[in-house]
Amino acid sequence: MIQSNMAPLGMAVTPHHLASESALAVLREGGNALEAMVAAAATIAVAYPHMNGLGGDGFWLVIPPQGEPIAIDASGAAGSLAHFDFYQGEAHIPHRGPKAALTVAGTVSGWAEALRLSQELGATPLPL
Repeated sequence: MIQSNMAPLGMAVTPHHLASESALAVLREGGNALEAMVAAAATIAVAYPHMNGLGGDGFWLVIPPQGEPIAIDASGAAGSLAHFDFYQGEAHIPHRGPKAALTVAGTVSGWAEALRLSQELGATPLPL
């Protein structure tokens, strides 16, 4: 028989214990899962940055208690120099160097969108 831990009041699992503790602290204060995950992601950006840095992108799949799944695409907008003239003479988009960067970071905007969605789904924001 497999033994599983039970957490009827909430659970958070991340690759770093401090991120899990951040999420649990939000849940203990009455926050919801989206708020807890933003807290965990922000903590990972500091404590475990190679897993979730501020300069990256984010993709969320949120399944609310009622309704259809909601996707958040926080891959960032295309950079202002990403146009045909910028790549004139190139056979392909380079994998490295200044011409390789095609988007701006979207991580923080994804966090903001997740918190906005949290409120749209009926959550009251936690005081700062």
